[in-house]
Amino acid sequence: MKILAIETSCDETAAAVTNGRQVLSSVVASQVEEHRIYGGVVPEIASRRHAEAIVRICEEAVNQAGISLNEIDAVAVTYAPGLIGALLVGVNFAKGLSLSLKKPLIPVHHLRSHIAANYITYPDLSPPFLCLLVSGGHSHIIEVLDYTEFRIVGRTRDDAAGECFDKAARAMGLPYPGGVFLDKIAEGGNPDIYKLPRPTVSDNVYDFSFSGLKTAVVNLIHNHKQKGEEISIPDLAATLRQRVCDMLIENTLLASKDLGYKKIVLSGGVSANSELRRRMDEECRSHSYSLYYPELKYCGDNAAMVGVQAYYEYQKGNVSSEDLNAFATLPIN
Repeated sequence: MKILAIETSCDETAAAVTNGRQVLSSVVASQVEEHRIYGGVVPEIASRRHAEAIVRICEEAVNQAGISLNEIDAVAVTYAPGLIGALLVGVNFAKGLSLSLKKPLIPVHHLRSHIAANYITYPDLSPPFLCLLVSGGHSHIIEVLDYTEFRIVGRTRDDAAGECFDKAARAMGLPYPGGVFLDKIAEGGNPDIYKLPRPTVSDNVYDFSFSGLKTAVVNLIHNHKQKGEEISIPDLAATLRQRVCDMLIENTLLASKDLGYKKIVLSGGVSANSELRRRMDEECRSHSYSLYYPELKYCGDNAAMVGVQAYYEYQKGNVSSEDLNAFATLPIN
């Protein structure tokens, strides 16, 4: 089943053609360089760039797949969650394309597609499994009971892990996207130089809280500046990265033990973090767990993962009419 998938939830305009789990083409137009000027994503600019790029990107995806539009069996699109203006560009374009081609329209939840990125990398991976989904906007521990059935076990109470990285990196003077540069510079740092808190949530041991950790980093930087003291950015970056990974890994392993899962999956943009991958791999080996994480090119936003998840949504009968709307927030389940 050939699906033309479209992704415009944030600052990447992406399109792909998939056939089941097979990726026939994947095209991504990033806006990172433009948003770097402002230190983060500007929603209005993101929406405008999506509108400018979406026709060209979809044409490229179809051409790279070596097919014509008439050979498409369905159109899939990310409809939630994300920046509402950005989502609407993709949703409205997909609706028009579906209507003109007389093909089914498949709405796909952004977080579900991040999990599905692993199905591309691992053709034999199948539910049930426990997934740690970490990105700039979300940090969840999710029971993936089936391809379209999910149960949230733990989640952040405030900032997401990726948001903590990005905002702390900005305070350190690192360029956008901060999490990427923080991960690189932390490789040369000593995580034992600075003391940072390890926030916990009392009423759900699987939940996270990253806001206080981010604030602690900002305050530490300000205090050193006020005293005229030098601060080692690599050491501070390494300390923050270690602390965030401590929280993500410990909660996930606790949930896997309590719920009886021996198959753990990483997904989302932060699943590209080198320490998270390295340490989670070590922990899973020591517990005889199986660990899965996407290829780096599928960790960030892309349309290939949307198309793969759309395949399972279609099998479940999750198709939409032309009244499909976009939603800035929407639970995965």
